[in-house]
Amino acid sequence: MAAQNFLWSFTKNCFTFGLIGLTISDRYASIVPVRGSSMSPTFNLTTDSFMGSLSDDYVLVEKFCLQKYKFSHGDVIVFCSPSNHKEKHVKRIIGLPGDWIGTPMTNDVMKVPNGHCWVEGDNPSSSLDSRSFGPIPLGLIKGWVTHILWPPQRVRHIERKNHENILSPS
Repeated sequence: MAAQNFLWSFTKNCFTFGLIGLTISDRYASIVPVRGSSMSPTFNLTTDSFMGSLSDDYVLVEKFCLQKYKFSHGDVIVFCSPSNHKEKHVKRIIGLPGDWIGTPMTNDVMKVPNGHCWVEGDNPSSSLDSRSFGPIPLGLIKGWVTHILWPPQRVRHIERKNHENILSPS
């Protein structure tokens, strides 16, 4: 009987903490791995294929910004890929709705449409970003990256960094 009570109590506690954890990660904050070199040198200074995910940076993603879509130029965000909703990307916001963006490779200038933003990686030579798939809808944004949490020697706050491709802020 004591074992049954212990098992029932343990199951209830696990379920309760699981629901609390799910609610926190869905609504307030979560931890996300940053893979690849598209955001280097901000994330993943060294890419070590032998070590694999041990060399990835893990970041804290704050989700309060989603309530009113309050973003600024230079914010680093996590968003779902426009072509595959299961993929998540980490990039920096370069342009907000109404901004004019210049693309150095094609020398084109375009206006970011309402309800969208322009994102680019910090390492343009290896980044799949708005230069490839265009402006992304604000609804695809999953949160704002605030801190690097792992590896321990890289724990720090992520600063906003303005970009030179914006021609006129909104």
